[in-house]
Amino acid sequence: MAAAALAERKRLSVARAVGCDTTTLPISVFLLIPQFFFVGAGEAFIYTGQLDFFLTKSPKGMKTMSTGLFLTTLSLGFFVSSFLVSVVKKVTAANGGHGWLADNINYGRLDYFYGLLAILSLINLGIYLICAVWYKPKNNPKARDVMKMETFVNGSSAEENC
Repeated sequence: MAAAALAERKRLSVARAVGCDTTTLPISVFLLIPQFFFVGAGEAFIYTGQLDFFLTKSPKGMKTMSTGLFLTTLSLGFFVSSFLVSVVKKVTAANGGHGWLADNINYGRLDYFYGLLAILSLINLGIYLICAVWYKPKNNPKARDVMKMETFVNGSSAEENC
């Protein structure tokens, strides 16, 4: 989000220099690569790690439920995102101005919105670090025995099945 805020700040400075009413700005689309790279890589790591956590740390009978919980956390994130956009739009446009999320992005302050998202992401990182330090995995000898039994029955290791 910080990369998106910086890219938007650059785009706004070009838009103001050329005139805000123009539809095409003389900047390269490659300005967007860093933010898409960071967001895409972050989602790839988060989704695979979260799904792996839900599948490996849940009891055998709860695997389907944990997958559903994983998808529920994604959908709740989308709802919270929509709610945040609505709140920011109402609060910042309350004075009768364009607000951060204007209909014409050349008149809005999308860089402020991305900055807000960067701050919220840092707070989220702090909460995650606290939870990660607090979490202590249980050494479940029965789970290891089940894994050994599945290996014996199937004739292949768990790594070969992945």
